[in-house]
Parts: sequence; C-alpha cells; structure tokens
Amino acid sequence: MVYFVGAGPGAADLITLRGKALLEKADMVIYAGSLVNPALLEYTKDGCHIYNSARMTLPEVLDTIEGGNGAGMDIVRLHTGDPCLYGAIQEQMDALKEREIPYEVCPGVSSFCGAAAALKTEYTLPGLTQSVIIARAEGRTAVPDRERLSALAGHGAAMVLFLSMGLTEQVREELLAGAYREDTPCAIVYKATWAEEKIVRGTLGRLPQMARENGIDRTALILVGDFLEGEYALSRLYAPDFSTAFRRGTGR
Repeated sequence: MVYFVGAGPGAADLITLRGKALLEKADMVIYAGSLVNPALLEYTKDGCHIYNSARMTLPEVLDTIEGGNGAGMDIVRLHTGDPCLYGAIQEQMDALKEREIPYEVCPGVSSFCGAAAALKTEYTLPGLTQSVIIARAEGRTAVPDRERLSALAGHGAAMVLFLSMGLTEQVREELLAGAYREDTPCAIVYKATWAEEKIVRGTLGRLPQMARENGIDRTALILVGDFLEGEYALSRLYAPDFSTAFRRGTGR
C-alpha cells in the first residue's frame, strides 16, 4: 500500500498521529527533501528504504514506488504541510491508479496554519474578514487568468501566498491593483514552526524591502490583510445575549 502523508509545517512533532504511525511501519519512504524536515525520518524503523525525491524525476518516483509495491512493501510518500496544497500529488495518484497500485492519503497541518500560529493571529475575524484566499504569484508555473493576484485582490480578504518569495515586486503591484493599500499590514513567515523560524512584519508597500533586508527569498509565506492588525468585532457565538443549541442567551 502507498500512503501520501502530510508531514506538517516543519516541526517534527506537528505531524499527525496517523502520519507518524505510518512512518513508523513503512518499509520505504520517499520524502520531499527540499521541504520536509529530515528529523521526521527518525520515526522510521531500521532497514527502511529512504529516498529523497528532490533528486528524482516523476518517472523515477513512480518506478521506485512500483518496485516497492511489487515487493509487498508499505510505502510512505512524504510531502510537506498538507499534500493537497501545491503538493503535486494528483499526477502521482492518477499514475498509481493507471498502474493499479492502491494508495491512501493522510492529511497534514498546512504551513498556512503554522504561519498563523507563529504570528498568534486568526485569519477570520468578525468585522474584518470571513474569507481566506490561498494563492500564488504567477512565475514559471502559470495561473489561470481569473486567478491572477490582481483579480483576487479585489476581495480584500485575508491572503496567504505560497511559492511567491522570489516575486515580491510583482506581488506588491498586483495586490495594490485591488483592494489592498500601501499601508495594508503584511508579514513574511520563514519556515513556520521550524527551529529556524523567522517573522518579519511590515506593510504591503514595503514587502520587497522586507524580503531583501532579511535575506528571505524562499521557503516562506506572505500574509497580507487587515486581520494582522485591524480592529475586529467580538464573536457573537460567545455573547451573553446570543442563544445556541447548547446555551440560552440573556436576550429576548
């Protein structure tokens, strides 16, 4: 059996219990070496066959999986964060289906969750925003026209950008074309939850300078929106006069 496992945002103890159990019993692990914390490999058993997919092509990964499956191995394909976000797993799953190799997916904690935890903030604040846009700037990988940052920026929602640190000038200009302002709060979170974690706060207008001055050009998320600093309304869920299925409010 092949298991696509989300490794979590970085810290080795932020993998799920299920993910850790799968690593512990795996006969083979193919991990995304450019992004996954190698400390997670310490959970593997003696004799486990370990491959770093950063040095492999897709056909090589698939052939390695097919060989291990043919030998009756339990195989973990270890991806960073949650593999459903920019994990390039669909092409692997489709290929396994064609080869009639069984697989399952074990979700993980995404780095956008780790970044919010690092910043001690909440994305969805009453009175400010109730939506989160997860996106990326267009670079070597194209994005659909309707999903360009300049189009998404019209919503003014909480925004988290993956894979965009090398395009900060472009990010700033596209977001300013929408509902964001020069003084909209902005943060860069480098390696959220890792020992090397670094947080840089500022404004959207200074995003490129923030990146340059701190030497951050990869392995980081860009967060933009008033949720980072703005005044918000208290949740109605816990208001004394608000009734729920579990509590009667004081209001009429």
